[in-house]
Amino acid sequence: MDRKRMFIDGRFCDSESGETRATVNPATEEPIAEVPVATVGDARRAIEAARRAFDSGVWSGMSPADRAKALMRVFAALKEREPDLAELEARDGGSTIRKTSMMDIPVGIEHFRLLVELGEKVPAYEPLPWVDFPFVSWNFVNREPIGVCAGIIPWNFPFMMAVWKTAPALIMGNTLVLKPASDTPLTALALAECAAEADLPPGVFNVLTGSGSVVGTELATSPLVDKVALTGSTATGRHVMRLAADTVKKVTLELGGKSPTIVLEDADLDIAVDGALFGTFFHAGQVCESGTRCFVPASIYDEFMARLRERVGHIKLGDTLDFETTMGPVVSKAQLETVTGYIDVGKKEGARLFCGGCRPGHLAKGFFVEPTVFEGVSNDMRIAREEIFGPVLSVIRYEDVDSAIAMANDSVYGLGGAVFSRDVPGAIALAKRLRTGTVWINDYHLLNALAPFGGYKQSGVGRELGPHGLLEYTQVKHIHVDLTNDRKKKFWYDYIFNDE
Repeated sequence: MDRKRMFIDGRFCDSESGETRATVNPATEEPIAEVPVATVGDARRAIEAARRAFDSGVWSGMSPADRAKALMRVFAALKEREPDLAELEARDGGSTIRKTSMMDIPVGIEHFRLLVELGEKVPAYEPLPWVDFPFVSWNFVNREPIGVCAGIIPWNFPFMMAVWKTAPALIMGNTLVLKPASDTPLTALALAECAAEADLPPGVFNVLTGSGSVVGTELATSPLVDKVALTGSTATGRHVMRLAADTVKKVTLELGGKSPTIVLEDADLDIAVDGALFGTFFHAGQVCESGTRCFVPASIYDEFMARLRERVGHIKLGDTLDFETTMGPVVSKAQLETVTGYIDVGKKEGARLFCGGCRPGHLAKGFFVEPTVFEGVSNDMRIAREEIFGPVLSVIRYEDVDSAIAMANDSVYGLGGAVFSRDVPGAIALAKRLRTGTVWINDYHLLNALAPFGGYKQSGVGRELGPHGLLEYTQVKHIHVDLTNDRKKKFWYDYIFNDE
């Protein structure tokens, strides 16, 4: 079995304790590799390396163009490894090779390039309106790197999330300590290998493998860390926010969701049915903005559900390295137990199991669960309110659009959502009434590296991607330049002097 090492201060290393942990293929339940279990001491070494690298100016003092050149060497190394990364992502996280080779890895690599190129163009200088009271002065904003950043990422999209934390932090001049999820560390370590090949200065980029309770806590509490960016559950986000409060760190939190899909009466049902299923069963429902509540008008409900039953039959579970497989397992035994527990909850609450709800009989191993759809769901049921993070869809019938919007917004979450309608202007008007950070119209899940992503309410704080996400990695400094050049005109100085 392959043995991996962490990346600290430009070198690959073992944990100071020597402890390792096996990472397991969720489709076969077989171990893939052993990775170090970082200690508090390891975390402190990585943080101190990042602090030295930032304070030295070796990276933060470099021009954006030169940082971009260095990061484009990382991009080139990633491109060269693309097929291997796709297989590694599929084996480590339970994604299908169909998804990792067509979306996760190529799109993630392209996001890296786009974010680097966009970040290179973000101006350090921002003019402010001209000031002529009490006298003329020149005022402007200087955008500067924050300092040492910590990126804590989840197990559902290990490579993509690593890119989303790494490229923005580094192109804006910060140094970074990245902590991948314990279950899925391998593509983040591959990213470190690419960074080493690109010869980034030591300490600029570090990758720690270990538990959130040890490594994550040290990253969130260390006074040497200036910002924490987390993608994870809302419960984890609350915890990290509390930990970061003592040192008043800047935090960016991309958290959970229970996103609504609203189908309107005039929707193209070929698009709407497949879109609703794609919105839920993509990556076995392990997506923070999954459309796990589908609101369907009573007037077309029966036709919609009949089509949905037929289309669910075309979702194929199986060997994740078989290109014909379209849905893989959930990430772990613990997650499987969570999902099946929620299926039992739905039944007990009185929802009707429309399809699925079991482990597939033809797969002896792996953490698989069938695509599961509940009908007869009310918006106050737990399966409609709590994030399940698995392949479970709740279909909710509605009588009028206003009630659908009210139910859609009746959630502590506000990350994603979708509207399906042939009336695009009307769908846009409806989208503006949804309290959520992203709304797709006649589509789902597609995220643009140049557009902001993040949530309302308990779905997060701040934004990732696009100019908005890049600016989250900067400090804002106001600089005032007096232009009077005449002490006699500076009457405000006389507030503290009496020269009579």
